[in-house]
Amino acid sequence: MVTFEQTAHVTQSTNLIPALNAWKMYLTDQNRSLHTIKAFIADLTLLTDFLAPDKTLGAITTDELNQFVSWLEKGRGVPCSPKSLSRRITSLKSFFSWLHKNGVVSINPAEKVLQQSVISPLPEVLSASDIEVLYDTANKYRMSAKPDARFYALFRLLMETGIKKGECLAIDLNHLDIEHPDGPTLFIRYADPRNRFKERKIVLSTEWVEAFKEYSIQYKPKNQLFPWSQRRLEYLLEDLGKAAGLSKHLSFDMCRWSSVLQDYREGKDPDTIRQKLGISKIQWREIAMKLKELSAK
Repeated sequence: MVTFEQTAHVTQSTNLIPALNAWKMYLTDQNRSLHTIKAFIADLTLLTDFLAPDKTLGAITTDELNQFVSWLEKGRGVPCSPKSLSRRITSLKSFFSWLHKNGVVSINPAEKVLQQSVISPLPEVLSASDIEVLYDTANKYRMSAKPDARFYALFRLLMETGIKKGECLAIDLNHLDIEHPDGPTLFIRYADPRNRFKERKIVLSTEWVEAFKEYSIQYKPKNQLFPWSQRRLEYLLEDLGKAAGLSKHLSFDMCRWSSVLQDYREGKDPDTIRQKLGISKIQWREIAMKLKELSAK
């Protein structure tokens, strides 16, 4: 593993660009995604445009960083959305925290830069009557002359579990234990060790298991639960929504929010809901605020 000393001889007298190159090496060695590294470096490169070329790391002040944030927001002449501004402040804080942690700067100038949180708009969710008519429509597909249990199996799974699109696509048959002593169970697994905290166990209903058995006979999946592309599964949901006469665009995200909103309205323990979603306590804060607003509506 690359150590801090090996990345470069970074000191408080080092200019910003060599320090950014050292940070890029460090992030790469930490197996951060290429997208994350590219975004971080692009954000900090803007700081090199703002500060004097000969500015050293030890000479950068909190006041200058606050001026930089203000420049991004109002003075650069390029639109900067609240979401982009929030991410750029996060990049600042991450970079200077790294420098401070490794003794390059004695005081972290980004520590007191105010983080501007961005709360996205409330999502569109399904009403109780929407959910009822969708189940009825999915059941009609099951009972048609050419039975098709895919619609019911997919929709009910999303409503019971609140899983994301990528998690649904990644389900293998060996992630299901329909004979589990605590009840039929779905295990959400991740191949990347960095996402292990998202792994969880979700109990399924006997109603879903019945639909799954029908679906298995009809389509004979061998490994992947739903052996189709992401787009094909999206089309299945869209077709179900249209067949149900829904004015809303039925999607994975809508099902996820509708599922967790049902749990919230039923008074389930907040930490149980959070664990069901596979999110951190920090992420839960915004989710909980939105659920409170949605429930009030």
